[in-house]
Amino acid sequence: MSYKNPIIPGAHPDPSICRVGEDYYLCNSTFAYYPGAPIFHSKDLVNWRLIGHALNRPSQLPLEGVAANNGMYAPTLRHINGRFYMITTLVHHPTMGSQHLYVWADDPAGEWSDPIWINQRGIDPDLFQDDDGKVYFVRNNFGEGEPRGIVAAEIDLETGEMLSDMKLLWTGTGGYEPEGPHLYKFGEWYYLMLAENGTYYGHMETIGRSRILWGPYESCPHNPILTHRDVTPHPIKCTGHGDII
Repeated sequence: MSYKNPIIPGAHPDPSICRVGEDYYLCNSTFAYYPGAPIFHSKDLVNWRLIGHALNRPSQLPLEGVAANNGMYAPTLRHINGRFYMITTLVHHPTMGSQHLYVWADDPAGEWSDPIWINQRGIDPDLFQDDDGKVYFVRNNFGEGEPRGIVAAEIDLETGEMLSDMKLLWTGTGGYEPEGPHLYKFGEWYYLMLAENGTYYGHMETIGRSRILWGPYESCPHNPILTHRDVTPHPIKCTGHGDII
């Protein structure tokens, strides 16, 4: 099948994607714009149709007083136990500060739930379900004396309660501000993919693997696995935040 980039034109950064059967669903950051978290559907990864928004009412996403470069950051879209989950961060709200939240829906084109809030530091949250059914909350970690890297804990999806302590998984390959984590399992290996170097010209996707969820993670010898940092004449720069299906 032929295709032409961009497959979704306009401002749709930080894509997260999941597959359910023969259907693909994709979500993006929307920052201080409303409605938030657009949900796209496709059958072939090329032709996409907007089917709704996961955040479409103030009870889900309060944005009053939020600056244009703050708000809803870096969603993760996942299908867990027959239900769709979208987890994201509300960044720099004037009274709430920065908090993570997630909403769910049985039908991604239908109405999404009110949020479950997670009052933790960091940004760019991820949800990962292991083979035993346990679900893990993953996020980045930097500032205020914390190590810069990716941390995780087991989570109760019904309540948002952490069922274990947050534990450092990987600090990446040495790039600035490791962020945008996504955790996967293929066969006997856990893979942790993240973006490094913030949203600057050196932005890149890197990946590590471990036979144990909690690490240690070994860096791929071919890192970065995706970057535009060496393509200086190209009009698209500072790319990062990928996902794997």
